[in-house]
Amino acid sequence: MFFACIYLALLGILGCSDNGKDCCVVYPEILSVDVTISQTNPAEVSVLAKASAVNFYNIYFGETANESPVRSTDGKATHTYAKSGTYTIKVQAHTTDQAFTTETRGVSVTLSGDLVIPTAGYETPTSYAGMDLVWQDEFAGTALNAADWTFETGTGQDGWGNNELQFYRSENTSLTDGKLIITARKEAYQGSQYTSSRIITAGKHQFRYGRVDIRAVLPKGQGLWPALWMLGANYQTDIWPKCGEIDIMEMVGGSGRENTVHGTVHWEGANGNYASHTGHTTLANGTYADEFHVYSLVWTPQAITWYVDDKQFNVIDTTPEGLSEFQQEFFLIFNVAVGGRWPGSPDGTTIFPQRMIVDYVRVFQQKP
Repeated sequence: MFFACIYLALLGILGCSDNGKDCCVVYPEILSVDVTISQTNPAEVSVLAKASAVNFYNIYFGETANESPVRSTDGKATHTYAKSGTYTIKVQAHTTDQAFTTETRGVSVTLSGDLVIPTAGYETPTSYAGMDLVWQDEFAGTALNAADWTFETGTGQDGWGNNELQFYRSENTSLTDGKLIITARKEAYQGSQYTSSRIITAGKHQFRYGRVDIRAVLPKGQGLWPALWMLGANYQTDIWPKCGEIDIMEMVGGSGRENTVHGTVHWEGANGNYASHTGHTTLANGTYADEFHVYSLVWTPQAITWYVDDKQFNVIDTTPEGLSEFQQEFFLIFNVAVGGRWPGSPDGTTIFPQRMIVDYVRVFQQKP
């Protein structure tokens, strides 16, 4: 039994001994290439390669066309990317400079400060049988329409009633590629250490009954609190909770919580006491920050029902006399809070900026 030689003259590989005898070059076999993105620094990528019959590795991270490789004897190398993108990592396992085996791996890098809008996710139709589309915002312009929305700014009373930490500013809202972007930042502003945005349709678009569809990608991180919700239009005369509140979607950021969203109603119960009803749903895989989901509310004179991606997860009967708050008009509120009683404060694991990305909001009501 013998191994056939790979002749250098045929393959252009140098390295035979100088005694003029024929020789063979054994090419490495790459056994594995593992690529890992740092949990604390999303720009940092590490490679661990293993090969047989190897003397050294050349590892290219694919950021520039003419980059110099990282030369490694143990197959380990780390690189920090300057910007978000999809890159091809090339690993060469060498026996000699000219004798090597190559494998590639793709990696997608999203830096914490870069806006990346997912392309995947659930969508809902623009019409339903027996219903009219009475209002929508597809966010197709370059700025939020003042005829539709009003900015609520500042810190509110007692952090908007929840000990929240952010200062709401209009500057933290933008429109990009047909999407509404609400950005939460870690920055000092007028006594607050964080900024974000809160927008409302009060006095402009108010609804009683119907279906609301909101397609959105949520932020993530300890202390983040995105919400898509509604408040009774009489909130200035009937102080909360007497005006009623309908939370279409809330999520509290933090490890182990970002795969769960909540749907809740708040109202004034018996003897003027606070009352609520809530439910939640949890993804089987991933988080609500990974791709678009549609958060829907179907509201009739008899009930309020919550859906995510057309799957029901909560319902309440609103016919009892004590729930009369939910037989009146409500307006919409979109915001990303930072901190507060429910999520707690950001910590060393929280990466800023964070964004809630809204593709559309559509309101349907039964045909007359």
